[in-house]
Amino acid sequence: MLLTIVSFFLLLGLLMFFHELGHYLAARRAGIEVEEFGVFGFPPRLFTLFTYRGTKFTVNAIPFGAFVRMKGEDAGDMEPGSFNAASAGARTVVLVAGPAMNLILAVLFSVAALLSGAPAWVGHPALTQVPPETRAAQVGLQAGDILVQHRDSPIYVDPETGALWEVRLLPAERPPAVTDLQLYRDRRAQILALPDGVGPEELVEGTAYEPVLFSRIFLVAEGSPAEAAGVQVGDRIYALNGILVTPERPLSDLVQEHKGQVVTLTVLRDGQWLDIQVLARENPPPGQGSMGVGIQAVTAPVQYPLWRAVWEGAWNIVLYVRTLLALPVLLLLGEVSPNEASVSGPVGIAQLVGGAVSATAQTGFWFPVLQLAAIISAGLGVANLLPIPALDGGRLLFIAIEKLRGRRIDPEKEGMIHLIGFALLLGLMALVTISDIRSGPEAIDWTQILGQ
Repeated sequence: MLLTIVSFFLLLGLLMFFHELGHYLAARRAGIEVEEFGVFGFPPRLFTLFTYRGTKFTVNAIPFGAFVRMKGEDAGDMEPGSFNAASAGARTVVLVAGPAMNLILAVLFSVAALLSGAPAWVGHPALTQVPPETRAAQVGLQAGDILVQHRDSPIYVDPETGALWEVRLLPAERPPAVTDLQLYRDRRAQILALPDGVGPEELVEGTAYEPVLFSRIFLVAEGSPAEAAGVQVGDRIYALNGILVTPERPLSDLVQEHKGQVVTLTVLRDGQWLDIQVLARENPPPGQGSMGVGIQAVTAPVQYPLWRAVWEGAWNIVLYVRTLLALPVLLLLGEVSPNEASVSGPVGIAQLVGGAVSATAQTGFWFPVLQLAAIISAGLGVANLLPIPALDGGRLLFIAIEKLRGRRIDPEKEGMIHLIGFALLLGLMALVTISDIRSGPEAIDWTQILGQ
């Protein structure tokens, strides 16, 4: 409980600090006076850290978030240097700067999560061609060999690109060390001695290979042909009727070609190769496939290359923001249920943060904390842009109305509307908090996500 509370306040404090830092920097650049920057917590003030260019940097008693108080922000003060006296463009930049900072921070957290050791789809390389001039041929590798492990680290490839992954495993999670190279040849495990300095990258250079063993059974339907044949959860799929299951020819496509027939499913189970005869039904019950199995990707923690981490980290945040923006439409279309789109308040978020911190402590991987921080930061940025009074988006709405009307709304009236909006937001937060408490702890199975 203590870990959950402390980690929640630290993470939310960090995200809100950078949000307010965006407002502060933009305000100073626009010539708006910032009277106070509460770097930690909300008033009452505990003490002032220092004063810089007229701004008091303070630590406050309520240990939740941070704030920036600009001159004349919520009153009729139109004196030079006040927020209300600034141009519409300057005010817009100041308001957008906070959410923009959260979105930038979300991208940085997302990139860091991928660099720290993140779950990815993995398979093993099965050599299909080994030219005689390659290092693989020189050390004795042959076409058909499946490379499994180099010393104490698995050999994984990305089934989508075919590139080798750099595996990230904790010492306690490492597989038993082998002398040099462990492989499967003709379905038998073998150990091949390698010269010093020869690694997986050099072994596959110049060869042709296919990613294999990249999917596994996670569900066997009761009463299905798969259950009757002895298929088990955890079986890693290799071939069907002797045809390799590859990214280009997935199991579903191969099964589709043999509907109504008894097929031979080749799987790897706890180091043992098995050929299992299974009926591929033509008309399975609703919700079941022809054989009655559920298939999922094999995942493991890997370190993304820098270029790919930057690209995918940024793209993941773009996709998340796009999903948030599309959520109202998806709700109206019935593609997302209200339960799936439920909002979490401080209690729910605290439970998620505590779970991520616990997962990081248990596994040694920073991915849970960094990924959740990226999601929360992006959500905070998007939420603050909603056109609701008291939020940055609500203030932007008033600026838009001002431009359409050609004149300002009375700043005092606008301030009162924002005050009422803030009170309503507090009430909504209280209701969401009660709902979080009643619904029980929020949980994400980070161990399964990490493939541990």
